Amino acid sequence: MSIEPVPGARFLPARRALADDVYDAVLALLMDQVIEPGSRASIDGIARQLNVSPTPVREALARLESEGLVVKQALKGYTAAPLLDSEGLRQLFEMRRLMEPYATRNAVGELTPETLSELAELCAAMHASGQAAQSGDDRFEDYKDFADQDAAFHRIIAEHSGNALLSDAIARLRSHMHQYRIYFKHGVVEETSGEHEAVLEALRAGRPAEAEKAMLDHITKSYKRISASLESAEEVG
Repeated sequence: MSIEPVPGARFLPARRALADDVYDAVLALLMDQVIEPGSRASIDGIARQLNVSPTPVREALARLESEGLVVKQALKGYTAAPLLDSEGLRQLFEMRRLMEPYATRNAVGELTPETLSELAELCAAMHASGQAAQSGDDRFEDYKDFADQDAAFHRIIAEHSGNALLSDAIARLRSHMHQYRIYFKHGVVEETSGEHEAVLEALRAGRPAEAEKAMLDHITKSYKRISASLESAEEVG
């Protein structure tokens, strides 16, 4: 015997799950540059691609607009935000330098042994992905894995900073950072791996000042690497 749905019944957990799934899917299209920077993000086209109704796609794009990853124009709809230029990248890293070292300092003592183990596993996974990217046939996918693991490493630390607003702000900045994996170069992985391990070691040892300094050092060096690659690309373009 089938159960007829009750008129007006609301199934909020399932609805929220669908909205989150669609958001994650649209975000992936942007991060993987399936929807290229500056190109149109069609609600109907994305809905067909994901096999969902336009409503959750519209909601996802509105959410992504608030994060600066898409831009809405009157009578034109949504377009993917262009990649930041050199000045935009400088400002992005300036914000990261202000927020992430402080969050890392505050995370000392808040990370459980299980969470520290998770961070260690991410460090190992980043090293493996980076090595595969340099020697394998599918460099883009391997660098994508590396970028995903890097984002997770920073996200977990921020989530244990004891400040939800700070954690959310860092997550929004990381969304922009994710697009810059196209500028990863040979040799970056070894440098980055050592920097992440220095952060992890300070967190394990329970040394707030060292953890803060290690994260600041990592972000400063990351900026130098990516900005140099971006400037070279702009000169070629």
